[in-house]
Amino acid sequence: MHYRNTEVWKRAMEVVREVYRLVPRLPREELYGVRSQMTRAAVSVACNIAEGWTREATRDKAHFLAIAHGSAAELETLLTLCEQVGWFPERESRSMRNAIDEVSRMLTALRRRRRESPEKTARSGRKAQA
Repeated sequence: MHYRNTEVWKRAMEVVREVYRLVPRLPREELYGVRSQMTRAAVSVACNIAEGWTREATRDKAHFLAIAHGSAAELETLLTLCEQVGWFPERESRSMRNAIDEVSRMLTALRRRRRESPEKTARSGRKAQA
């Protein structure tokens, strides 16, 4: 399956669009600070999902999914900061927060399945040999 067909990548792209919708509300002096950091973190989530998806080695896939997950946490932290200092009213950032949360949960599930998959394979292989 191509990464563009995955729900996690599609949702990550929605997050990017939401970020670009909200960041113009930030103060001008944050152009190279919070605004830049938020857009880079959002883009990083989608890009690392795509890059990880196309890697052949399981370890590489896991590495890029972990980076995407970390970037999602960074973005959520920046969103919280923006809400707490009053730059983003919570009612206007709710959809982005929900989308970040959904992407994060999807990444958790993907990463967990990838970790468990080699164990199951090894266990079933041992049973077949016994």
